[in-house]
Amino acid sequence: MLANRSGQVFVGQRLDAADSNYPDAWQMPQGGIDKGEEPETAALRELREETGVVEDFVQIIGRSTEEYLYDLPDELLGKIWKGKYRGQRQSWFLMRFTGEDDHIDIRTEHPEFKNWKWTDPQGLPDLIVPFKRDLYRAVLKEFLPLI
Repeated sequence: MLANRSGQVFVGQRLDAADSNYPDAWQMPQGGIDKGEEPETAALRELREETGVVEDFVQIIGRSTEEYLYDLPDELLGKIWKGKYRGQRQSWFLMRFTGEDDHIDIRTEHPEFKNWKWTDPQGLPDLIVPFKRDLYRAVLKEFLPLI
């Protein structure tokens, strides 16, 4: 989760959303951990790969105290992740963005977002695909006092 100085959080509109069951899908940057990679290093790498934000412009504020889980709805099983997985287990990091908005560039080597914006944390779950909303609420409950 990337929060700015005003207490808003970054959210990106998925590039592939128009082709999915959720054409208005937004999400926070996220991704996997490469073999041998530390979770903090992976979080910073994923942030850079998805938003163009480099480590110089972020400060890690916290890490989730637990792992959060979600399952894909039945209509998506076999359609994403090459059908190998039913859901994900995630650890989250809260990062403070110390740069300027022009340090964010979603036109990355392998873009995932077509738009981005800063949004109020309380309204964030309403922007997210329904099957991830409870996860986002849980992460927000943990991180909101730190934002």
